[in-house]
Amino acid sequence: MFKMTLKNKIVESFSRYNDKTALNFYNGDRLHKKFSFIDLDMDSNRAANLFLDMGIEKGDRIILCLPKSLSFIIAYLAILKINAISVPLNPEYTKNELKYLVQDSQAKIAIVGPEQSFLFKQISPDLPTIEIDPKADNKNTAHLQTNITDPPTINVEPEDPALIIYTSGTTGNPKGAVLTHKNLIYDALNIIDIWSISHTDILCHALPLFHVHGLCFALNTALLAGSEIIMLNIFNAEKVVSTLSNKHDHSICTIFMAVPAMYGKLLGLMKGKNFDFGHLRLITSGSAPLLPKDFERITKAFGQEPVEREGMSETGMNFSNPIKGKKKPGSIGVPLPGLQVKIVNPKNFGEVNPGEIGEIWLKSPSIIKAYWRKPKETTDTFVNGWFRTGDLGYVDEEGYYFLTDRIKHIIISGGENISPKEVENVINTIESVFESSVVGIFNETWGEKIVAAVVPLPDKKLNPDKVISYCKLYLHPWKCPKQVIITDKLPRNTMGKILKEEVKILFNNP
Repeated sequence: MFKMTLKNKIVESFSRYNDKTALNFYNGDRLHKKFSFIDLDMDSNRAANLFLDMGIEKGDRIILCLPKSLSFIIAYLAILKINAISVPLNPEYTKNELKYLVQDSQAKIAIVGPEQSFLFKQISPDLPTIEIDPKADNKNTAHLQTNITDPPTINVEPEDPALIIYTSGTTGNPKGAVLTHKNLIYDALNIIDIWSISHTDILCHALPLFHVHGLCFALNTALLAGSEIIMLNIFNAEKVVSTLSNKHDHSICTIFMAVPAMYGKLLGLMKGKNFDFGHLRLITSGSAPLLPKDFERITKAFGQEPVEREGMSETGMNFSNPIKGKKKPGSIGVPLPGLQVKIVNPKNFGEVNPGEIGEIWLKSPSIIKAYWRKPKETTDTFVNGWFRTGDLGYVDEEGYYFLTDRIKHIIISGGENISPKEVENVINTIESVFESSVVGIFNETWGEKIVAAVVPLPDKKLNPDKVISYCKLYLHPWKCPKQVIITDKLPRNTMGKILKEEVKILFNNP
């Protein structure tokens, strides 16, 4: 397995599945913009030769900062073929956010959309750019082509870097996780195996492509398995429900991958309506915690239990509940094949007993060896070859793992360590609560004061004092929030993770 590369396996897949549909795009309300595996192969060859003509060499970074589109996918595949490194960036980033990432990545060129082009010219006027309007995508993707369809004769080794994903850290500058061909192929084949993904599957792809969830867990696995992908350019709840419930079209979805925030919008749209999802064989949830009560709501709406899983930009997918067998609400599941796990006391690094909470450490061929241009952060993250996830959690008697919090989110108030997740779990059981986020804000007396931002269910009202009183029924007084604000939504990143630092700002500017 270690001799494999993502590039070689994808090229094999293109050859094996040839004229089978790989991508299926909407044109208005109908699915009829289809691209076969051989189309992708030929178009990515053309783009690869264009990049070579531009002087791109092994290890050069190419920024992909454009909306989700066929052009993004063609460019990504071409970069794999010439042993360069893709750097996908959120096209909605601000000028300030992009400035750091452009400078840090030291990219050779950038492929950008029309809206991003102006920002790049301001940030780095000397950086060559290829401007692409995704709305103009067509069968020939002429903006990324030469006339040469021959595959580039560039050697690729398993340890060669293929992708830099910048982590969405809550403090400090983002870190670039350097993923090699070995990391990516090991991860993709693992996912294909545990989820039984095959050429008979049709994936509804509603995730962004600048994140490992949509790019690695979804796109890479589908292309390698020969699955058809119905590609939605953006997440639209009505379009997703229509796509998933449509059994009259030739393309009948069997797999759907999403984040909890997406399911929340889908459930709101489907409320009081009945849809037939019997043809779906797998629905998954990841990138953010799924509340147990939402697990039950999804199960009821879709007629099957969602498969919760856990992964990181630096590691690929680590844990998953089984497709067949017990799925535990709130659990990230069991380790994927080849993953070594231990849970340690974060202070002395000694292993804790089953059932006890500690920091989760991992070893796997899918885990990065370094962060891009950050040797100190790399050294701090690894201990004797073990990757420190920064996640606190425990394993139960059946071998299922649970996350309890992030180490950096722990609140220290009056010398006591308090887990925000523990407090949130209590608040979220209040009948009229949709979700909550608990953080610590500076306090001269206690160091940090526990506060909570709470979102009520639609058409429900909440009283802050009653939330505090409810917490006192189930928690020690020093764990209870000293202040509660009611808000209509919590700040999140594009993958649905709550941004704790921005939650704190709510209490400075309520």
